[in-house]
Amino acid sequence: MKPDLTINTLVTAAGAFCEKVSAHRHVDLYGVTDGKAIGTYIEHKFHQFLESRFTYEKGSPAKGIDFPGDTIQTDIKVTSINQPQSSCPFKNASQKIFGLGYNLLVFVYSKADNPETRSAKLEFVSCSFLRKDRTADYTTTFRLREMINDGATKEDWGISWTGIFPLMRLCLTKSPIK
Repeated sequence: MKPDLTINTLVTAAGAFCEKVSAHRHVDLYGVTDGKAIGTYIEHKFHQFLESRFTYEKGSPAKGIDFPGDTIQTDIKVTSINQPQSSCPFKNASQKIFGLGYNLLVFVYSKADNPETRSAKLEFVSCSFLRKDRTADYTTTFRLREMINDGATKEDWGISWTGIFPLMRLCLTKSPIK
């Protein structure tokens, strides 16, 4: 029987996966320049790698994250070192300030095609696990903390529409993630 996947085993497995994938040539990726297609390929390969070793709840687009289990709550993001994705995971201002509410596992790769072997070499230049309490937008929270530390009041926020005011008031009482 396979053991249950935990955050610790997920992080360890991600490192082992990066080493394994970096050591092989990938015929399926030769000539592929679409970052989304490469990211999907890597995610599928990672899930195959995990499924052969662990038991875990699989995510779906409806669930919104790759590992929705109560103890893992982690989404995978894959991007190229040469052309980083600019997709924004934040669905609202609250997530941008206080974090996504789930962890992120970020794979950053470099891809090089070899015309002689008609295959691609993937090299992972980074694999990082970000705890959910560290997933807020850095620049936004940095600037908000500056305003709070300077003694900002609701008038300083320049709020003109009432829907955002409760969130800003929360910033004045609960410091955004550092």
